[in-house]
Amino acid sequence: MGPKGKKDEGPEKIPLLGRSKNNVTIGIVGLPNVGKSSFFNVMTKLSIPAENFPFCTIEPNVAKVPVPDKRFKFLCDTYKPKSEVQAVLTVTDIAGLVRGASEGQGLGNAFLSHIAAVDAIYHVVRGFEDVEVTHVEESVDPVRDMDIIHNELRLKDIDHCAKQVEGMEKNVNRGIGGKEKKFEFETLKKVKEYLEADRMNDVRKHKWNGKEIDVLNRHNFLTAKPVIYLVNLGVRQYIKKASKWLPKIGEYVASRGCGDTILPMSVAYEQELMDAELSGADAKKQLVKANGGARSIIPRIVHKGYDALRLIHYFTAGKDEVKCWTIRQGMLAPQAAGVIHTDFERGFICAQVMKFEEFQEHGSEVVVKEKGKYGVRTEGKQYEVQDGDMIFFKFNV
Repeated sequence: MGPKGKKDEGPEKIPLLGRSKNNVTIGIVGLPNVGKSSFFNVMTKLSIPAENFPFCTIEPNVAKVPVPDKRFKFLCDTYKPKSEVQAVLTVTDIAGLVRGASEGQGLGNAFLSHIAAVDAIYHVVRGFEDVEVTHVEESVDPVRDMDIIHNELRLKDIDHCAKQVEGMEKNVNRGIGGKEKKFEFETLKKVKEYLEADRMNDVRKHKWNGKEIDVLNRHNFLTAKPVIYLVNLGVRQYIKKASKWLPKIGEYVASRGCGDTILPMSVAYEQELMDAELSGADAKKQLVKANGGARSIIPRIVHKGYDALRLIHYFTAGKDEVKCWTIRQGMLAPQAAGVIHTDFERGFICAQVMKFEEFQEHGSEVVVKEKGKYGVRTEGKQYEVQDGDMIFFKFNV
């Protein structure tokens, strides 16, 4: 029971690390010559340089990738709207990092700043052997490569904390900025000590409280970003799901304690699929059949990126437009409305909500109102938007 006369609102809701926005950006990161730019090419179907030497990619290449969603297609087929706006993932191909990047090696500072600008990381790891493709570390060892990248990100975060703490200390000691600035200062000191304590520590690994997370999100730490590991294998290794490196990579990722996803893939096979598709549907079917039914893993990679960021989708739908909106899990209706326009949040009255599954079953809003188990519900400010909700917002500014 809480204090008398005060409503018990349950446990504190801890905010999520990272930025909450409809426009999602994931960066492709790894050592040089692990297949990053080639992966970017097949993911986005664009043609950019992917040459066999370090630092071929200097400025990040950016592309928009539509997010596959059968629900969105169903709504478009049903409403036949004038405008169709699918969820889009922005993918950034970031140049290869090398050992010492945090100290400026290999144009490292510029590349690390590109990582700071993204919401999550696709960490491409080389698990294939090819004498014609050089390796910056002179041998194939994905666990070593992963450790190099993680350590450079951690060292850059430590460097950021050190500079911030040093710059703030004099003013905080004088009381300038009050309690808020002092708390930010103490939180950054805590982050620095945590990262320095163990090479395996990432910002996202520690359990921070709500106030601390508010501070962390203002500083956009590199090791706070979710990571999806993409293990780039040769075609035969990928089809057979047999590689001596996969168990070792699994052990390493588990030891980091962040619960990250590992996805074996083969850029070479994705390229074969893309080439076959250009030759026609039959050629692609034959290739898939010849390789045990192995299809493109790109859609799964896209969805896993969203899962890692704990993102969900809701829809606004009508004859004029069907649109898919991206929000963080746990977002309440007014904030979800604010993703459309700040006026929607400011003047929020209510949300009329319909479950996509019911709409799909009954085929129209009218029938859902009549026969649906949940119907079209009117929800208030405390409603937590669910994945797949179809929503009409009422507001008044």
